Amino acid sequence: MKGQSEMKINIENLVLSSGAHSPGDGEACVMELVSYIAREPWSDHPACVSPVLGAFLRSWNDSLDDETRQKLKPYAQRVIGTSGDGKDEQRAWMAVDWLARTQLPVWLDLAGLSEHAAATRAVIAISDTASANAAQPTLNAARDAARDAAWAAAWDAAWAAAWAAAWTAAGDAFRPSIVVLQNSAFELLDRMISL
Repeated sequence: MKGQSEMKINIENLVLSSGAHSPGDGEACVMELVSYIAREPWSDHPACVSPVLGAFLRSWNDSLDDETRQKLKPYAQRVIGTSGDGKDEQRAWMAVDWLARTQLPVWLDLAGLSEHAAATRAVIAISDTASANAAQPTLNAARDAARDAAWAAAWDAAWAAAWAAAWTAAGDAFRPSIVVLQNSAFELLDRMISL
């Protein structure tokens, strides 16, 4: 296998895909692309990237559909040099806040738990332990309501004859919300990098 310094990858033609890859096979995850651009050993944990941004990108890379994943390519260059910049605690709280006040309410709305969705959207911005503690009762109530709704739905679904068709229909119903969340996550990533 060629060493990193000898390897030539056409980044424009490179396909971002989920999982681990070998150098030069035409595919990479976004973090492997970062390691290549930064001239580090081929890895999905390049040393030049903030651990928070790295974890975010590894998880998101593997969660996105193939087409949307390609939008991560420009971020490979942008995250280089973020390791050790002293901004990871703030980035981590930004991610927690996004999960609690942006992502969670979307799923609560889809589950018919609009009151809990509105309540989670309305909690104060989560930026430290104190604000997280203040939000916790609202998040706990939403969690409990979602758990109860999930058990009820699972019980009902166990008796439904058309479970597979219902699952496919549900996936189609989720698509607009997924697109909104993906766009929001790109905005979050931009903010975390730009600190």
